[in-house]
Amino acid sequence: MIDAAQLKVLLIGSNLLTSDQFAAAERAAKVKQISLEEFLPQSGLILDAHLGQIVANYFKMGFVDLRRERIADDALRILPEVAARARQAIIFRMTEKQTMLASSDLDNYELAKILERKTNTAVALYYATPTAIKESLRLYKGDLRERVESLVQHLSDSSQKDKTIVDLVNVLLEYAHDNRASDIHLEPMEETVVVRFRIDGLLHEVVRYAKSLHDQIVFRLKVMSCLRTDEHDAAQDGRFDYRTADARFDVRLSILPITHGENVVMRLLAESARRITLEELGLAGSDLEKVKRAVGKPHGMILSAGPTGSGKTTTLYAILQILNEPDVNISTIEDPVEYALEGTHQTQVNAKKNLTFATGLRSIVRQDPDIILVGEIRDNETAGIAVNAAMTGHLLLSTIHANDAATVFPRLIDMGIEPFLVASSVNVVVAQRLVRRACERCRASYYLDKEEIDMVNQDVELLTIIRRLSGREDISALRFYRGAGKDCKICTGTGYVGRIGVFEVMELTDEIHALITQKASAEVIAKKARESGMRPMIEDGINKALQGITTLKEVILNIKS
Repeated sequence: MIDAAQLKVLLIGSNLLTSDQFAAAERAAKVKQISLEEFLPQSGLILDAHLGQIVANYFKMGFVDLRRERIADDALRILPEVAARARQAIIFRMTEKQTMLASSDLDNYELAKILERKTNTAVALYYATPTAIKESLRLYKGDLRERVESLVQHLSDSSQKDKTIVDLVNVLLEYAHDNRASDIHLEPMEETVVVRFRIDGLLHEVVRYAKSLHDQIVFRLKVMSCLRTDEHDAAQDGRFDYRTADARFDVRLSILPITHGENVVMRLLAESARRITLEELGLAGSDLEKVKRAVGKPHGMILSAGPTGSGKTTTLYAILQILNEPDVNISTIEDPVEYALEGTHQTQVNAKKNLTFATGLRSIVRQDPDIILVGEIRDNETAGIAVNAAMTGHLLLSTIHANDAATVFPRLIDMGIEPFLVASSVNVVVAQRLVRRACERCRASYYLDKEEIDMVNQDVELLTIIRRLSGREDISALRFYRGAGKDCKICTGTGYVGRIGVFEVMELTDEIHALITQKASAEVIAKKARESGMRPMIEDGINKALQGITTLKEVILNIKS
């Protein structure tokens, strides 16, 4: 791999990083015990593909972004998994005359020569980043159903039963993590247990196993979570840490007795917050500038609005990571603390100890904080303390449940906050939803079919926005994008990989201040904000669909419905 000295010359010499940024990244990579090549994209300082292209150009090699390649089973069979992992290499494409090999090892020509003899073709060596290689090597893990069925067959050997149950649980956890699942559901039915993963917000059935195995699996999970193994008729909550060869994550476990046994839901959480930028979340243009202006203010409130599961907390963490500097004191009160963020003081709500958002926030204010994050404003007491903190020299970040940016103000007023205090304390409101990203490996352009055209024509607002953003009157001649899905191992046939935010950002102007003080309705406030340049959420969604980032169907489903 490229060493730190070479990377320093490349990145600082190209003015992509400052000396201070590089030194900080080098220290953080050592703490995490990973290479700089892996850490730099994680830190948000440079995109993985951009770093790969720079390194490849420096060494006069070809570069391949493996995320955009469809790697066939035949290619995987040529190079065994053991060799692929040892050499940090993978065959990503083959023709009759050429085999294309990607590697993060810049000097992997010995492997290339071996493959030339084995395949009787010319082997072209391309550079791929360590992160991309690691992700692609997961393709060797194969089909979950086959692995579970194989482990179930081994359970007939009583001498190996305990070990096989352990292996079965490990396979479920690792497969879920590798496929970006946020939750694992083990749902007992009358005769079988259904395993479902929540991926990109949707539940997918991945496998079923015999009901007779469920008690042993639940027992194993209870042991891992230090829960009572002899309790089967009461709800239990626990947690445990899980490590793989290349990852570590936290698992929150919930067990609930239902008609057919104990229902298990596991939430998979990263051990620490990955540095994620506002741009990566989907903020761009004037929306991004508005948020950055609010982040630069020394006091006031930054509110993230949306329904449950819309990515509000992730947005606040991205902002918090910008603010997280050695010369400020950052304190949070959350339910639960989902990510560990170094350099901050994080407190978790505990109702049994009377540690609520309100009591926790009241105590935090006495801890001389500069910046405060409150997991959610949900009642009058919390709202009152938050507004008071924002008006007494603190920058306060919080989430609030509201359908759009303008609805936030009537909600706060309904909680008993005086309108003039709301107008004076809030700097910006970021309302959002999440939509699934179209799979980059199998994405293709297409023309809307008759059903989609009819659906758009029936919605005047939607039709007007599409025509204005595309510059075309005839939407039937307009190209949108979607993942083909078929035979794609990256999106497993769904056509989608990952999610991105769709936003509307309301920056408070003098006119909006006046409307809030007058208790104007959300509709009136929204109209004035649009006149002042606020881009509605549906417009941001359509813009992302036209760019091929997501699909028109996703936008309509998540924003219009």
